[in-house]
Amino acid sequence: MLTTINRSALVMFPADKMFELVNDIAAYPDYMDGCVGAEVLEQGEAYMVARLDLKKGAIAQSFTTRNNLIAPGSIGMKLESGPFKRLEGEWTFKPLADNACKVSLVLEFEGRGLATSIASSSLFSNVANNMVDAICKRAEKIYR
Repeated sequence: MLTTINRSALVMFPADKMFELVNDIAAYPDYMDGCVGAEVLEQGEAYMVARLDLKKGAIAQSFTTRNNLIAPGSIGMKLESGPFKRLEGEWTFKPLADNACKVSLVLEFEGRGLATSIASSSLFSNVANNMVDAICKRAEKIYR
């Protein structure tokens, strides 16, 4: 079953700063609930391959995405490996003024098999639904 998450927020920070914050994947475990590990596996000028480790209660999973970086406008994500049949999404950063932008996250994912799908979808939905809020709170802490 395909799950879609679509979240956005208006923030009083420039798009380039929000892009930098989202792209700092290694820092996710410091402030993102449910993210217990993060590692950049490969990085180029316009892409990054990174692994996230998620855990909530007894459920844990790791997945790797290839991220297409178009600074400061968007970060596209596609599954490289993990418990999903499909995972892709995009962060977008739309400038509204010099010091304001709209941050949006759209994710679509589908688990492999029924049991994996239910466990993975539950954990991933929880983390993904809170990602925009966590990024906004992190921006307030760092940039204010």
